[in-house]
Amino acid sequence: MRNFALFTLLLMIMHVVVAPTWGEEPSFSSELIFPVEDWHNHGSCVVECPNGDLLACWFHGSGERKADDVVILGARKLKATGKWTEPFVMADTPGFPDTNCCMIIDPDERLWLLWPTIQAHTWESALMKYKISENYMQQDATAPEWDSMQILHMKPGDDFEDKVQQATDKYVASLNIPDNLAPLVNAWKQRNQKQAADKLTRRLGWFTRAHPLILDGKTMLVGLYSDGFSFSLVALTDDGGQTWRFSDPIVGGGNIQPSFARKVDGTLVTYMRDNGPPPKRVLVSESTDGGISWGTVYDHPQLHNPGAGLELANLADGDWICIYNDAENSRSTLAVSISDDEGATWKWTRHLEQDKTGKGRYHYPSIIQGKDGMLHATYSYFVPTPEGERKSIKAATFNKAWVLEGDQ
Repeated sequence: MRNFALFTLLLMIMHVVVAPTWGEEPSFSSELIFPVEDWHNHGSCVVECPNGDLLACWFHGSGERKADDVVILGARKLKATGKWTEPFVMADTPGFPDTNCCMIIDPDERLWLLWPTIQAHTWESALMKYKISENYMQQDATAPEWDSMQILHMKPGDDFEDKVQQATDKYVASLNIPDNLAPLVNAWKQRNQKQAADKLTRRLGWFTRAHPLILDGKTMLVGLYSDGFSFSLVALTDDGGQTWRFSDPIVGGGNIQPSFARKVDGTLVTYMRDNGPPPKRVLVSESTDGGISWGTVYDHPQLHNPGAGLELANLADGDWICIYNDAENSRSTLAVSISDDEGATWKWTRHLEQDKTGKGRYHYPSIIQGKDGMLHATYSYFVPTPEGERKSIKAATFNKAWVLEGDQ
């Protein structure tokens, strides 16, 4: 009887640890969307089209915000062939850099492309735009047919200045600040207040990075951040972009590029890039009112971040997935982690890239789960060559079982 009880206990432990892989063999493949080149290719995003094709976008040019030739490119991986098309132009504002794009397909099966156009070669001069298309599943290397293009005019509420002050004070109160750093913290607080009081500063310079999130088939949340403020907020629309409203500021020590997941109880969680001082961690905030107000920003106790983009997402089975650079000071390792307790812990991790020389950069990832359960990721792929650094966008397709297997 004792042996039977022990056997039963072992079965229970095995179920907890390895049950997610039963009936599913690990599967992984990866490829470059196009050959590496010396031009800058960065900031990709991927979506799955209703017909099963994948569509990726990224920005491409001779530089970033200071290069007027930067455009948004795209490519399709056709389900019929399993091949990526040649890149095509998704958006181009002649004479201005178009950068940091993201996409989503809404419940009406319309494709959205959101991105900032840089007005004056500084991130603080970013002007948000978005396009919507109903005809985007062409079977060749041609761009979607865009039905409309709009500017996402940023107009945080008249109480924005007060809310920045309140959030800043609350964040500072949550920290244990040594006396010798108090002058720097006070200077940072005063800078926040000065910028928040200026209408132009608070209405310009916000832009995207990660996928938007659609709640209950209606409300779209677009995560935005400002390099000028070095914090984040959310733009929300309930009517397909006809009108927009804006969340309270999410103020922390350099928390930018928000990405979202939703708990079973409805709580929204955002993970953000750590653009502040060390120690570097994924930064977290939570909202219990649908993304309007947000709690105090805190460091995730487990997830490291070197100050690089990441994405968080819900999986169909209730688990969460996070794709991120998992070192404090390097973008040479790119990890995928899975949590079965809504982000409290991340028990399983596997690396898409692990460059032990530290010379390659694999960063700014995007991830989705397809209708068939497979996971699709794209990310910037920067590698050293004798001629200098060369760049492409890499795509990977894998299943959850591959992640759960861990690094081999």
